[in-house]
Amino acid sequence: MQKAMLNPTPDQTFEVVGEGPYDFVRVLEHSRRLQAAGDVEAACNERFGAFQRLAELLPEDEEILLEWNHRNSRAALEVIHASAIDHFLINDFELSAALLELLLELDPEDHLEGCELLAFDYLAMDERELFDETINDLSDKSPAREVLLLWAGYRRDGRLPEGELQRFRSRFAPCFAEFVADAHPADEAYLRAIESERPGPAAEARELWLRTENLWVLWPGFIEALRASAADSRN
Repeated sequence: MQKAMLNPTPDQTFEVVGEGPYDFVRVLEHSRRLQAAGDVEAACNERFGAFQRLAELLPEDEEILLEWNHRNSRAALEVIHASAIDHFLINDFELSAALLELLLELDPEDHLEGCELLAFDYLAMDERELFDETINDLSDKSPAREVLLLWAGYRRDGRLPEGELQRFRSRFAPCFAEFVADAHPADEAYLRAIESERPGPAAEARELWLRTENLWVLWPGFIEALRASAADSRN
């Protein structure tokens, strides 16, 4: 018996209807329980396996838009996004990007804001044209966009673009302070702040650092340049 199907809707979208391994709500919740218990590898494997099952359901020659307002379909999109994050964090930028590209095909409205991580993936892979296309989809109000523009300029020229640096320091001061800090603890105070109903700019800045820290281990020169600019401004 078929345990999953794509059910068309009047809105020209599709609902993922399934049970067992195709109950993506259950799968996603189980992966989160595994991660909370400290079994991160099992959680990542659970999410990637779920993505593979979903991919097998999708026809190769037909555009499929998943219905965001359908619980299981939304969970399927969340599984793809979560697995993209998993692969990003182990520096598998190519697979992370492929997952996010699929996510945006299935959800062009980008409810999960996958474009931001995709831009980091493209820049890490030195895919400049794809990066240039993607960065335009990020809001001018996003500190991540400013970090990306600064990093892109640094990778291209070996120095920080002055205009972007001034904008980062003035408009996104908490984020600039976080990125030049010596320590970024995910301590109880931070966890309380980020899990609150309205996290403040400082907590959101630390979250951005923690979400991208693996990049700065690989490319420490960018952070060193930011810290040098902060030292110069104090002199």
